[in-house]
Order: sequence, then C-alpha cells, then structure tokens
Amino acid sequence: MLRITDIFLPIPFLLLAVAVVAALGPGLVNLFLALGLTRWPRFARVAYAATLEVRARPFVEASVAAGARPSRLLRRHVLPNIASAILVVGTLEFSNMILFESALSFLGLGVQLPAPSWGNMVAEGQDYIASAWWLITFPGLAILMTVTGVNMIGDWLRDRFDPRSRTL
Repeated sequence: MLRITDIFLPIPFLLLAVAVVAALGPGLVNLFLALGLTRWPRFARVAYAATLEVRARPFVEASVAAGARPSRLLRRHVLPNIASAILVVGTLEFSNMILFESALSFLGLGVQLPAPSWGNMVAEGQDYIASAWWLITFPGLAILMTVTGVNMIGDWLRDRFDPRSRTL
C-alpha cells in the first residue's frame, strides 16, 4: 500500500486534480472525488510513520511483553499517540482543500454556477478589478481568514490532544 502512496506523492496535486476533473467533468461531486483521490497518500504516510515511531517506544514493547493483544495495543497506545499528528495533517489538508477548490473553481473546473464558491466569485470579479476591486478582494480575504483560522484550530487541537504535553 505504501508503494502506491509513494507513486502518488511526487505528482503535483493540482495537475492531477485538474486531470481528474477534466476527465470526469466539472461539478461538485467530481471535485470532491478528485480532491479525495489525490490527497489520501499524505494521511497514509503520516499515519504509517507515526505508528512506526510509537511502536518502537518502551511502553509499547512492555505491553507486548505483558501479552497485550494487537487490538488493545492499537486502541490503548497507538491511536492516542498518533491522533495529534493525524489532526494536524487533517487541518492542513482541509486548508489545502479550500485553496484547491477555490483554484479549480476559478479555472472553471470546480463548483459550477449558480452554486456559490469563492473561486467563482474571484473569477467573475477579475474583469472588473479596475472599477470594482472589492469583488475579488473580499472573497480572497474570506479564503485567507478561513485557511488561517483552520490552521490555528489545528495547532490548538495538536496541543490539546498530544499525550506528550499532558502533565500528571
């Protein structure tokens, strides 16, 4: 499975997403499909690396020596210790999805009119930038504030759920 992720990771995401949406046609469902199919390798790679790191810790080795079953190891030791890494990647990827959806909608390959999209709003306003600058400024600021807010929530979640930062 990781060899498949290694094949997908070096491919430029936006190029692959444009190819998938162009092959399937523009629309909301195809956009979600393209975003999901092209961004899953990052989650797989981070989860695998974090699991390997947790598996080598002494308390996991002690649990194995004590006879803990794999389901208990996963539930009790691995998942709580990789949750913060997955949350951080999830919030970063959510921010990336917002940016990529806006980019694909701007190019006409994402959400189609009359459905609202910040990318569509920027695309419609680009012809009027000299006379009505606010048509692209405010959707752009909305994208900026949303992405920044999601990243800040991700940092807070990482700090909140990281078992190494808990005090006894």
